[in-house]
Amino acid sequence: MFNKNSKNRQNRKQDGETTYWLSYSDMMAGLLLCFVLIIALTTLHSQIRFDQKEEQLAGKEQELVVQASELDEQKKVVAAQKEELEEQELKLAAQRELLLTQEDKLNSQEATLNEQSQLLQELEEIMNTQQAKLDRIIGIRSELIEELKEEFTGSNLNISVDEKTGAITMDSSVLFEYNKDELKDTGKAFLAEFLPRYANILLSDKYKEYVSSISIEGHTDTQGTYLFNLDLSQKRAYSVAAFCLGDDSTILKGNQLTAMRDLISTNGKSYTDPILNQDGSVNMEASRRVEFMFTLKDEDMIREMIEILNEQENASNNDSEEIIEENTGNE
Repeated sequence: MFNKNSKNRQNRKQDGETTYWLSYSDMMAGLLLCFVLIIALTTLHSQIRFDQKEEQLAGKEQELVVQASELDEQKKVVAAQKEELEEQELKLAAQRELLLTQEDKLNSQEATLNEQSQLLQELEEIMNTQQAKLDRIIGIRSELIEELKEEFTGSNLNISVDEKTGAITMDSSVLFEYNKDELKDTGKAFLAEFLPRYANILLSDKYKEYVSSISIEGHTDTQGTYLFNLDLSQKRAYSVAAFCLGDDSTILKGNQLTAMRDLISTNGKSYTDPILNQDGSVNMEASRRVEFMFTLKDEDMIREMIEILNEQENASNNDSEEIIEENTGNE
């Protein structure tokens, strides 16, 4: 009986142990299955991520290929720009050298212009001085001519006063017979009235220091030969001077006679300066004449100096134009 109970207990004990180990193995199997599922899911997730990464990498590689191609193009552009920049640098170097050369030329031209400017300033000072003298002489001449016109215009003497030169023109028919050089009585009376009035003006304190000379000129018409008319015109001018300034002349006295002798000279012009009519023909009667012409001091000198200054000014202007043209050409 005891053995039977013991045996039953042993059997129950073995069944309990067997049941225990079966439950434990089932649990372990379940756990293993869970691990397998987890590993499968993890592997699947990893594979999915790997595939995604591969796709991204493939896209990146494609982008890199495109970027590499673009980079090659950019390198070509940079190389072309570099080559162009080198060409521009060469051009700039050439232009810099040209500018240095032009600068040297400009410095030389500036020095020349400074010299010319200084010369022009000196010439301008000379011209201003001469212009002042010229203005003074022109003013004196104008006043002197005006006084001569006031003195003789409207008088009983048949005299004309040139408004530009102040020359006194006398009709030779009043002084001489035709083709003669001896003064008529009417001519002597005419000169006796004319010369004192003429001398009073030219030898007045206002004008005497400016008058340098007085010329008595004889003129003829165009009939006859040049030499005949030259001899006749000279003799007529001399006859007028001899009557007015001779030792036995009483027209002028004292200082006036001495002063007029110092100033007056005679000259025969033949028919070289005839008087013309409006139609261009020679006015024979008007051409036969005697003229008193005065010259003011410094007139000839100033005229020559003005001509010289004009020539120098033209030369300076030409030099300046050449420099400007050269500068324009260099630009």
